[in-house]
Amino acid sequence: MSRLLHVADGPYAPPVPAHELTVTAADGARIHVEVHGPENAPAVVLTHGWCCSTAFWAAQIRALAADHRVIAYDQRGHGRSPANPAYGTEPLADDLEAVLEATLAPGERAVIAGHSMGGMTLMAAATRPAVREHAAAVLLTSTGSARLVASATVVPMRAGRVRTWLTRRVLGSRAPLGPVTPLARRILKYGTMGPGSSPQMVDACARIVHACPSRVRHGWSQVLDLLDLDHGVRELRMPVEIVVGTADRLTPPVHARALAAALPDCVGLTELPGLGHMTPVEAPDLVTGKIRALAATYIPSARGERAVPVEESA
Repeated sequence: MSRLLHVADGPYAPPVPAHELTVTAADGARIHVEVHGPENAPAVVLTHGWCCSTAFWAAQIRALAADHRVIAYDQRGHGRSPANPAYGTEPLADDLEAVLEATLAPGERAVIAGHSMGGMTLMAAATRPAVREHAAAVLLTSTGSARLVASATVVPMRAGRVRTWLTRRVLGSRAPLGPVTPLARRILKYGTMGPGSSPQMVDACARIVHACPSRVRHGWSQVLDLLDLDHGVRELRMPVEIVVGTADRLTPPVHARALAAALPDCVGLTELPGLGHMTPVEAPDLVTGKIRALAATYIPSARGERAVPVEESA
């Protein structure tokens, strides 16, 4: 049971998808995709963060699939997407573009929500044709565009070179995480979640994070260490909303505020008191509500209108 890849019951247990498919990215990477909900409903695309999987979005999928077509995929090397030797922001963008092209009809618009590295994926893919064609609106949760290691507060000491050095060693560790024990849950909660997170939330996140292979965790940590996507933020020209926890130790609110200032069309910044980095798990109803509201506002079919292809509306 300690090696279970996700919790098996409760609100954070992943629902069974309507169907699954494997999408091939530009470099041949195979990406596992799940589709939930009615076939002709307004579309939502979910892209998860570092060390997570589609299971991370279980609460959002369960709620939204009643009246949305929810598309969730495993980032390369995570979940059921096989590991691939290519690490970097361009491969992340390749994967998102491939998923959008495979699951959305020409001109179909969707709300795309990205958590942590999933938000960075959107920044990296901001100029890609598929994102420009399909993204009606974007939700960024608990993410940043650059200078992640220097600003992280997982090491409880004053900001500076020593803290940055130690943080780099902690986040870039090659050590396997091992089974999900009470100690492992406490460590994960300290680093990634707010102090008020319930045991159920912590266990759900621990199962998912501990299932990520150590080589994949390390490989993507190197990408996050050198991340510089400030240019991509300025290219996200669609409406973008931001959510962050005030107790986020991995991407503190300073990142969310910088994103809000740089985005061409920021439609909201919500700071959640006392919540940590895992906002879709820690505040499932709020995050789901944000996605639902963006769909209702920016996807014509969600308002009962005729969906206008991009070529016609240009």
